[in-house]
Amino acid sequence: MQLINTTFSSLSIRNYRRYAFSQLLSMIGSWMQGTAQSWLVLVLTHSATDLGITVALQTLPTLLLGPYAGLVADRVDKRKLLFWLQILMGIQAAVLAFSTFTGSTTYTEILVMSLVLGLNNCFENPARQAFVLEMVGREQVRNAISLNSTFINVARAIGPAFAGIIIASAGESWCFALNAVSFIPVATSLFRMDVAELQPVGEVKKAKGQLLEGFRYVRGVPELLVPLIMMGIIGTFTYEFQVTLPVLAKDTFRHGSETFGVMTAVMGIGAVIGGLLVAAKGKSGTRALQISVSAFGLAVLASALAGNLGVEYVALFFVGFGSVSFLAMGNSTLQLAASPEMRGRVMAFWAIAFMGTTPIGGPFIGWLAAHFGARNAALAGALACYLALGISLVAERHYVKVRSELSYGDDLEHGGETGIALPVGIGD
Repeated sequence: MQLINTTFSSLSIRNYRRYAFSQLLSMIGSWMQGTAQSWLVLVLTHSATDLGITVALQTLPTLLLGPYAGLVADRVDKRKLLFWLQILMGIQAAVLAFSTFTGSTTYTEILVMSLVLGLNNCFENPARQAFVLEMVGREQVRNAISLNSTFINVARAIGPAFAGIIIASAGESWCFALNAVSFIPVATSLFRMDVAELQPVGEVKKAKGQLLEGFRYVRGVPELLVPLIMMGIIGTFTYEFQVTLPVLAKDTFRHGSETFGVMTAVMGIGAVIGGLLVAAKGKSGTRALQISVSAFGLAVLASALAGNLGVEYVALFFVGFGSVSFLAMGNSTLQLAASPEMRGRVMAFWAIAFMGTTPIGGPFIGWLAAHFGARNAALAGALACYLALGISLVAERHYVKVRSELSYGDDLEHGGETGIALPVGIGD
């Protein structure tokens, strides 16, 4: 019972509980739409490269406008911003639903709608992540982040599986329609939220140089910079499952949309279990991230080399487990290390590293899958995990050396001994 209470402790906060469960419904719809869109692109174009371009356009705004979106999140009322963004995303899904119901959908239209959704996600992501702390407070933020990651992956387990069945029986249009409806509960929870129970950090007043200030701040704090570099590499080459999984299902294993849905669902189930474990006993810091990314890379490697669909399902279970562990640990590390007035900008950099790198990685992984097969595309993702691990180890040694030299210099100046004060997260 104590373990259960610890695992779900942040849900005792009414505002977060209502928001989290309504967000779960919305995310199920979003996964259904993402699955349907990926399959629809493959049906229309028969090209993994075109699929990669579609995914890239959906994340291009985050790459280009991410720092500004983070600054907006620091400046405005996050609850109101999130409310209006839910409305706009619902409209985008409704447009896709109407288009597919009438049979007029073209690849160009999907690209335009992907770009529109990407603009919404660009501003929604840093605001949503920074708003978590305002709902639950500093003591519960790590638990809330882990549970949020768990809910995302519950949606990943349910949404694609439903989408695979719906696509096979009724077509992609119903996935888009249901997603449009799914934004109503989360918009309602934001509108009806008890503002008096929130813990706002205060809005940053508009001033010159605030974008550059965010870059300088992150560059000068190792416990922020190292996880961001790790995620930048992994986000570019590993988190491209929207590209690799449908191609694995269709071309490598010679199966249809149902198998694609099951593959994504199995990965989501692994992520749910991983998220719950992190919520109960989660850690943060660079050392925890290093252990997590090692296991994540091994699981992705097993997925790339799986000889049959059964082994692939097992590997994808652990891919999901490792994926959410790394995400939750990295997110909480940044949230706890960032200054309150910089949190929106810091989380925008996290969104850029995670999703904003897709305009580079998506087409590249799609090109790899098209010319060298989905297995080699997945293998590139595994190698990226170990490249990120190597860079973090080198960075850790560098910062230990720098701190040691600074400490030694201080000893000489003051004629005494001082301990080596490592940055938070380095050497945890």
